Amino acid sequence: MIVCVPVDRTGSVDARWGRAARVAVATVEDGAITHWNEFDVAWDSLHDAGSEARHHARVARFLRDHHVEVVVAHHMGAGMSRMLTTMGVKIALGGTGTARDAVVTASANAVPPD
Repeated sequence: MIVCVPVDRTGSVDARWGRAARVAVATVEDGAITHWNEFDVAWDSLHDAGSEARHHARVARFLRDHHVEVVVAHHMGAGMSRMLTTMGVKIALGGTGTARDAVVTASANAVPPD
């Protein structure tokens, strides 16, 4: 399972999903993280550079390019939630604490695809 989570400088879940400066993409197999890669996405500075649709497209492109199946976030807006749902990406809200722990918890609670 491939999971994406916004991370802050300390390795905790960043409360800002759509305005995250950095995200991690993790591969989780059998309840353990087998791959972890962090990316400077600059969504914080890019968020207001253009329309909301353009920003959502930027996020969607990143998720598609990295084959993300689940997004872990503290919270997100309704528009972003609709977009992810339309893409078939599962959403795990309420993420707190260390980003790695939040990813493992979300993957354990994710419903497998039909």
